[in-house]
Amino acid sequence: MKKRVLLRVAYDGTNYHGWQVQPGAVTIEQVLNEKLTELLGEPIEVIGASRTDSGVHAMGNVAVFDTEHRMPADKICFALNQRLPEDIRIQSSMEVEPDWHPRKHHCIKTYEYKILNRKMEVPSLRLYTHFCHFDLDLDQMRQAAKLLTGEHDYKSFCNVRTQVLDTVRTVYSIDIEKDSNDVITIRVRGNGFLYNMVRIIVGTLIRVGRGFYEPVQVKEILEAKNRKAAGVTAPPHGLMLMEIRYN
Repeated sequence: MKKRVLLRVAYDGTNYHGWQVQPGAVTIEQVLNEKLTELLGEPIEVIGASRTDSGVHAMGNVAVFDTEHRMPADKICFALNQRLPEDIRIQSSMEVEPDWHPRKHHCIKTYEYKILNRKMEVPSLRLYTHFCHFDLDLDQMRQAAKLLTGEHDYKSFCNVRTQVLDTVRTVYSIDIEKDSNDVITIRVRGNGFLYNMVRIIVGTLIRVGRGFYEPVQVKEILEAKNRKAAGVTAPPHGLMLMEIRYN
């Protein structure tokens, strides 16, 4: 009897061309499909909740797949992890309703972007933080972040290649903090994000922190609905999908 299984997936995105299957490139989705097919002895194609970009990491992406195998759903994570490369690990697996779809249920997505803000780089952090040696004014960045929360048309904050027609999203919160190791964490929570949206928000907030934009200008950037109005797209390796929480 066929069942649908939900996976919570963690991965280091350094060696992958993002989540989605692409011709001639190694992706997270491709590896999961191959290893699940080997494990269960039937063709498997997973459906992911968030199609992270090349180089982006995750602690809690979500995917589902259908199988007729008799292995209990909650045991699949253990068996699959024995076959996966060490930079991909399934955190849990469970059976869900046959029609449950990870992109058709309301959820809260949490992303974290990390910036190493000091004069010298730290080699052990190079794959997981964006290095910025310029001084950043966190108070100014926080003021700007408040103006970016709420329900808005984020057309200025998505890649021009974005194909979706509806660019309205809700950002519930943007928190900015700096730890004792000079790592700034920008934590963004929302009901969904456009292509490159979090990275463009970060790139814009960095411009605010450096003094190129006044905080109030981010409101003008939102209203412009023009990608050219916002800051640069921050590099992918500082970004991690932390959690996708469903109702």
